[in-house]
Amino acid sequence: MAEKKTKYTQEGFQKLIDELEYLKTVRRAEVKEMLKTARDFGDLSENSEYDEARDQQAKVEARILELDALIKNGEVISDDATANQINIGCTVVIKYKDGKEVTYQLVGSNEVDPMNKKISDHSPIGSALIGKVAGDSVTIVTPAGEKDAVVVSFEKTKK
Repeated sequence: MAEKKTKYTQEGFQKLIDELEYLKTVRRAEVKEMLKTARDFGDLSENSEYDEARDQQAKVEARILELDALIKNGEVISDDATANQINIGCTVVIKYKDGKEVTYQLVGSNEVDPMNKKISDHSPIGSALIGKVAGDSVTIVTPAGEKDAVVVSFEKTKK
């Protein structure tokens, strides 16, 4: 069974690639140097610096494997996908029935940052907005109940 692709904005996908490159080139070398220095302290059985360096090495290698998998199973949403309707990579302004206007940025599920209004396409709000256009009414189904809103505008998120 093929694994489902995780959708990313170009910016989010590039961050994964940049982090992977950093870990493979810079961080691995730093940890290797930490291990070398710790070995020079002598007896490894009672060497806390060596234990710490080995822990750091394990964390770096685990993150490299995780990033490799995320990149392998990642899919960048093209600009064409956001041209005529709301999709990942769009900034959307909606107006709730109570008059409150809120701006959200739709991102892939691994890029979510609620404090900065970056929401997933799988979230209640995000899934209600996907495929809509300005002027469309949406009903957002949340655990707290349904909320009605109108799409005021949307645009491709600027870098």
